[in-house]
Amino acid sequence: MTSVRRPLLVLVGPPSSGKTTVGTALSDRLGVPFRDTDADVEAGTGQRVADLFVDLGEPHFRALEERAVAVALEEHDGILALGGGAVLSAVTRERLAGYTRAGGTVVWLDVDLASAAERVGLGRSRPVLGLNPRATLRTLLAARAPLYAEVATVTVPTGGREPGAVVDEVAAAVPAEVTP
Repeated sequence: MTSVRRPLLVLVGPPSSGKTTVGTALSDRLGVPFRDTDADVEAGTGQRVADLFVDLGEPHFRALEERAVAVALEEHDGILALGGGAVLSAVTRERLAGYTRAGGTVVWLDVDLASAAERVGLGRSRPVLGLNPRATLRTLLAARAPLYAEVATVTVPTGGREPGAVVDEVAAAVPAEVTP
């Protein structure tokens, strides 16, 4: 009988919440691979996420993202970070619900507006933030918070905290039977 592969832990949260920073540090600590669904989309298309938004539109990107999440949930066995908007898909939320019903852990890296705005800066790599990043970020955080809460089994605040402290708290959420 073959065992079902699934992520050790899934990270969700808005842009600038620390998914990549925390995920890579945690994967290094645990000696497991790190995977980011935005990177999967970029590798599969040969385009940056920001360019996909501009060239093909958000709906096209979201369809690619939904597929990337489905594949990663089926085949990845390390730390998995989802793109900030992945929870917008009802199909993805249901897949995450199935993953948690099977004993999986989804950690919402929750960031406050002030910390998120500071981290985002004026970079152009965040396509959903548009021309007024702070106002857009405020709206995005408010709109997505209920969706992150719906899929999360654990919530870890990241605003105003050092990455190491966040990694320690997230590591505590990793099921004991799988920690080295």
